[in-house]
Amino acid sequence: MRTPANIAKHPIHPMLVPIPIGLWLFSLVCDLVVLFGGTSEHWAVVAHYTMVGGIVGALIAAVPGLIDMLALPSPVKRIAIMHMSINLTVVALYVINVYLRYRGVESNTPVWLSVIAVAMLVVSGWLGGKMVYVHGVAVETPPEPARTSKPHHLGT
Repeated sequence: MRTPANIAKHPIHPMLVPIPIGLWLFSLVCDLVVLFGGTSEHWAVVAHYTMVGGIVGALIAAVPGLIDMLALPSPVKRIAIMHMSINLTVVALYVINVYLRYRGVESNTPVWLSVIAVAMLVVSGWLGGKMVYVHGVAVETPPEPARTSKPHHLGT
C-alpha cells in the first residue's frame, strides 16, 4: 500500500528515520565512553550535539510519518499511533536530557534517560517493521507479469 508522503514512489519517512536513530545511538556511545573512564571532555560535547541533532532529525522525520499515518486504514493506524506515541516520548526524553545537560546536572540521570530512550526506539522500530513487513505499509506490490502464450510446436 503506497503512502502519500513519497518521492518517486519511495516513502520519505523511512529515508529520514536512520538519521535521528544513528545520532542518538552515537550519543549513548559517547556517554558510555565518559561513564567508563573517557578523560576527554569532547565525548560529552559530542553526546550533547548528537542528541540535539537527533531531536531535530526526528521532528523532521515525523512530518512525513504523520502524513502517512493519516492515510492508513484503522487496524494499521492503531499500530502507527503507538509507534508515533513512543517516538514522541523518546523525543521528549531527549529534550529533557538536553535540558539537564545544559543545566549541568552532575549525575547519571542523563545517561539513564538515553538508555531508556534507546530501548523505547527498539520497541518503536519493531512496530514500524510490523507495519511494513506484516501489513505492507509503504510497500507497492509489483504488477503481475503479463502471461505469454506458449507456442505449439507441431511435428516436433
